[in-house]
Amino acid sequence: MAAERKQQGFVFTGWHMMAVMVLFFGTIITVNLIMAWNASHSWSGLVVQNTYVASQQFNGKVALAKELAASGIEGNLTIEDSRIAYRIVDAKGAPLLADDVLAVFKSPVDERKDFTVILVPAGQGLFAAERDVPAGQWIVDIGTTRDGAKVFHQTLRTVVAGGVK
Repeated sequence: MAAERKQQGFVFTGWHMMAVMVLFFGTIITVNLIMAWNASHSWSGLVVQNTYVASQQFNGKVALAKELAASGIEGNLTIEDSRIAYRIVDAKGAPLLADDVLAVFKSPVDERKDFTVILVPAGQGLFAAERDVPAGQWIVDIGTTRDGAKVFHQTLRTVVAGGVK
């Protein structure tokens, strides 16, 4: 009598399990390395130079911001082609007189792209400068002073479409 053997189908062995584990954990490790590289090359993580000093100044900055907001002064930023223009008016809609208007353009993801523009008077309440602004998202911090005192401060988030490549 001959022993009859039944032909077996696929058999999952230890080598198969090892291949599954290598592929699974290899995928996770690869994705983590890619994400870590992108994170370290796209944002500095720096919000303030010294967190202790920033915390001590916080209440004063909040009080000043409330005071400036209550003044009714409004600003309007436009960026077209290579021209940055900022129109500022008081609570009654009259052009605001100012000595200095400084705009700091901050990239939300890479501080190496940050730049500062001094806007010069270009008419009643209008301040402008010629400067190419690269395409992308920008946080624009605009400070307006008259006789050495801060008259108005505004922080805007804007998107420049097209821009300079």
